Amino acid sequence: MSTLSLAVRDSATMLRRNLLHARRYPSLTLNLLLTPVMLLLLFVYIFGDTMSGGAGRDAYIAYIVPGILLMTIGSTTVGTAVSVSMDMSEGIIARFRTMAIHRGSILFGHVVGSLLRTLMSVVFVGAVGVAMGFRSTDATVLEWLAALGLLALFTLAFTWIAVGMGLGSPNAEAASNNATPLILLPLISSAFVPLDSMPGWFQPIAEYQPFTPAIETLRGLLLGTEIGNSGWLALGWCVGLTVLGYFWSRAQFDREPK
Repeated sequence: MSTLSLAVRDSATMLRRNLLHARRYPSLTLNLLLTPVMLLLLFVYIFGDTMSGGAGRDAYIAYIVPGILLMTIGSTTVGTAVSVSMDMSEGIIARFRTMAIHRGSILFGHVVGSLLRTLMSVVFVGAVGVAMGFRSTDATVLEWLAALGLLALFTLAFTWIAVGMGLGSPNAEAASNNATPLILLPLISSAFVPLDSMPGWFQPIAEYQPFTPAIETLRGLLLGTEIGNSGWLALGWCVGLTVLGYFWSRAQFDREPK
């Protein structure tokens, strides 16, 4: 078999292992899914009328769902960091390194497995939003495709970051703690309220981070409104974080174990 064929075969095996592992331990994914779903229910049904500024709960659910979808990506990829850290601390990756398998396939299995799980989580949370009344009637087919592409790119970027966090953590608990910013960043973005309603000193914190331009872009695509330069900023964040996460993960994976 050629090198490419071996890489594809080993990568498919590692992906299957990753998906089987996730199926046997579904509680991790379900617990991480609970946060965005509970926040969606809380902010729409409890705070919706107040947060909408008089526009009504329907207007607020249209505003909040795009942010919750991206929050789902951040929270679900925490499970990737934990999973990678568990493989490292339990010695499974060290064992894989001694076997005649393609080295890149080990990370590939984690990344693609996480990508599939996260996108399924986004679909689930999106279905909850639709059941609560979210509608995207003004978006065109092209805008829908762009929205799906943005979600996939954002997921890929934060998956590589999560893999790097998992490889650099001594145990699963540390990996979970290190990945906490992936959950906190959406809370200090434009996911729940517009930037101009925040205190002046806080606005730069919310603006100059990856979630805000991605949320504004996704919101504009799903609602058929203008996105301004948010689209380019979101794309830049996705590409930059993907490259950073990839090389960070590869550097840690290729490092000789102590």
